[in-house]
Amino acid sequence: MNKIFKSSIGRKIAMALSGLFLVVFLLQHFIINFTSVIDPKIFNAFSHFMGTNPLVQFVLQPILIAGVLFHFIMGFVLDWQNRKSRPVKYVSYKGSANANFTSRNMIISGIVVLSFMGLHFYDFWVPEMKYKYIDVLPENPERYFEELVHKFEDPVRVGIYCLSFVFLALHLVHGFASSFKSLGTDNKYAPAIKKISYAYGILIPLGFCFIAIFHYYSTL
Repeated sequence: MNKIFKSSIGRKIAMALSGLFLVVFLLQHFIINFTSVIDPKIFNAFSHFMGTNPLVQFVLQPILIAGVLFHFIMGFVLDWQNRKSRPVKYVSYKGSANANFTSRNMIISGIVVLSFMGLHFYDFWVPEMKYKYIDVLPENPERYFEELVHKFEDPVRVGIYCLSFVFLALHLVHGFASSFKSLGTDNKYAPAIKKISYAYGILIPLGFCFIAIFHYYSTL
């Protein structure tokens, strides 16, 4: 196992698998959050289940946090190694002729997304841990929707969220397709995978933006 992670190919495969794992989580997270637009009761029911289920809280949640940290650490490692292996810049830089904008700036979009996740954890995960394990308040199955809407009363926070989702879209559009390529799917299915990557990478962040803006205007 150690030899796999020491090899460049092994690290790229690990990066791809962790990325696809986070893509699946992101879809699940979006579906649950989108129910807040449809019906607060459905959102509360989903959130209550996720917030009180021991499997989710003590198994899946730590795996998710470990997956996020692993993916971003591996991304920084790969970027550093790529730069180290190419210490002298190209004599002629041809922009998108060498690589498109998103692939050239994956580390930048990744840093923005990681920073946003820090804010997101501060907004939702930290208060949740405080509510359950520090204040030890009685569980209220109806509290989740109210807490969500309260976070989007501030237009500055909504703007930060939406800007972060733009960078998430840039990261996903290239990263989704690149993950499959690293796993050896650069074949006849590549064009279809690329289209799915673009659709997912644009629609999911756009959906999150819609949720934030919808709840902001619902509080006016």
